[in-house]
Amino acid sequence: MTPSPDLPQPHVLVMAGYGINCEEETRFAFERAGAHATIVHINDVIDRHVQLGNYQLLALPGGFSYGDDTGSGKAFASKIKNYVWEEVRQFIEGDRLVIGICNGFQILTNLGLIPALDGQYGTPQAALVHNEGARYLDRWVDLQFQGNNPWTQDIGMISLPIAHGEGKFYAEPGILTAIKAQGLIAARYTSGEVCAYQHLSVNPNGALEDIAGITDPSGKILGLMPHPERAMFFTQLPHWPILRETNRRRGLPCPEEGPGMKLFRNAVAYFQ
Repeated sequence: MTPSPDLPQPHVLVMAGYGINCEEETRFAFERAGAHATIVHINDVIDRHVQLGNYQLLALPGGFSYGDDTGSGKAFASKIKNYVWEEVRQFIEGDRLVIGICNGFQILTNLGLIPALDGQYGTPQAALVHNEGARYLDRWVDLQFQGNNPWTQDIGMISLPIAHGEGKFYAEPGILTAIKAQGLIAARYTSGEVCAYQHLSVNPNGALEDIAGITDPSGKILGLMPHPERAMFFTQLPHWPILRETNRRRGLPCPEEGPGMKLFRNAVAYFQ
């Protein structure tokens, strides 16, 4: 799908710096979806060389900010909180979208931007802790997307890759109950064709309630452990040769795009 040139182009700030390493892929995915995306080092926001308020979307990509030395996402979240919290607070109060992918999810959680129950933005209420088995995991998972928010519209079940050592979603029982009751779960690990194809466990990290992603109460801030920017193309799927052959025998064409593009297209469509 090629965006119409007559539709407005939302502007995306893709945050970079200090070990974040998926900014190029994230920028490319947003631009492919029809947005105008710019990679900006966090110091340029801190020094006011770039104004966060000039953008409609904020993306915190994956990576290993500060080497995960103090825990995944904690140091980067502290830098944001200490230097640009007021700008971030004003940003989320407007009609804007935020996504944190993998390390970005960890940053959003440490910032307290999700789940932000009872409007308590800035107060951490959940965490991404070490995977069960204490191993770094790099594989694909099957996901069931849900919730009434701009990011997950009409997605359903798709497959995306993960790459993390601290991806187990954890929250105290009362917080977890509220997250479920308010419909803030955006994605759950589930059983699908990728897990069956590769004979892998459904829940890779022991996340409570199989949670792979959540939103804030507005639905505009999304945190997601899997990487949609690493599933932009059909040929990135681990079983694409089988799918190609199956489609050929059925006389069906193969798609060019991968399942991850649905999230980015939803975000752009929100502003159009």
